[in-house]
Amino acid sequence: MSQFHKLTIKEIKKVTQKAVTISFNVPENLKDTFSFKAGQYITLKTSLEGQEIRRDYSLCSSSKSGELKVAVKAVEHGVFSKFANSELKVNDVIEVSEPNGRFTFEPDQSKSRTISAFAAGSGITPIMSIVKTVLEEEPLSNFILIYGNKTPEDTIFYNELLALQTQYNNRLKIQFVFSQAQKEDALFGRIDKSVVNFVIKNLFNKTSVDTFYLCGPEAMIYMVKDVLIENHVSESNIKFELFTVATPEKTNIINAVIGQTNVRVMLDDEEFDFVMDSKKTVLEAALSEKIDAPYSCQGGICSSCLARLKEGQVTMRQNNILTDSEVAEGLILTCQSQPTTSIIYVDYDDV
Repeated sequence: MSQFHKLTIKEIKKVTQKAVTISFNVPENLKDTFSFKAGQYITLKTSLEGQEIRRDYSLCSSSKSGELKVAVKAVEHGVFSKFANSELKVNDVIEVSEPNGRFTFEPDQSKSRTISAFAAGSGITPIMSIVKTVLEEEPLSNFILIYGNKTPEDTIFYNELLALQTQYNNRLKIQFVFSQAQKEDALFGRIDKSVVNFVIKNLFNKTSVDTFYLCGPEAMIYMVKDVLIENHVSESNIKFELFTVATPEKTNIINAVIGQTNVRVMLDDEEFDFVMDSKKTVLEAALSEKIDAPYSCQGGICSSCLARLKEGQVTMRQNNILTDSEVAEGLILTCQSQPTTSIIYVDYDDV
């Protein structure tokens, strides 16, 4: 289970009018703890106006850079993102979790392959880590990036990407897509079906891509995935990570047990027993019992609250991460799981 460590902020850099990068000082004794795979994220925890806030942010540095750095874009009604862009300062202390996440790329310097990514807005953040890692650690491999934004000025890492394209001009190809700006060599509009088809069937039709990485809004990701499959890309070669999802309508779970469920939770080699209302999620119930269960987004789009169901059954309200085989093995997202039996046993340690 990921633990939190207090880290001081080393640098804050404005990268667009609405986004900053935040770098952390990592003490020597925590270097191994904060080693990460390209594409992983960290959870930042702090208190604002007396309320604990946890937010996931993908690392945007390469895995061998020695940097622990994230990008934070201010969003409407975003409590932490606005705070980070306007009030956070160098030398402030933030609690930071150990790196987590399954949206990863692991380099192999002996391989020669082409990796491609479709990203929109702040979805570039984990992709940036993967781009840098491919270029730095797989010298025989190439990268194709399709990146959508409103304008160049709104584009996180725009100048850095141009610099990388110059440095690795034979290995990195970038196709910018702008919805509110006409620019030479960029496509006008949004990343939609026509753009994906144009990229696959025209721009890079003679290129064989090994793996596609998709990151951005939910609708874009599923559209791109569907079009890739239509173009005979194997679903096993498509990886994606959501940073926002549509809020599901509240529905009654048909098989939910009526009333209460007896719960046993294993966490950090300690067992906790309690009774919960079956209308709640396992995570909600655990937190109400003052159990320090791991969590972050509480929306089913990160894997911070992952656990293994050892006894009983649950139904997940939504699942945007776990594969069918992982669910069959007993893995659950506790922030989405409601009991459907009178007894359940949930193990946070066995994941």
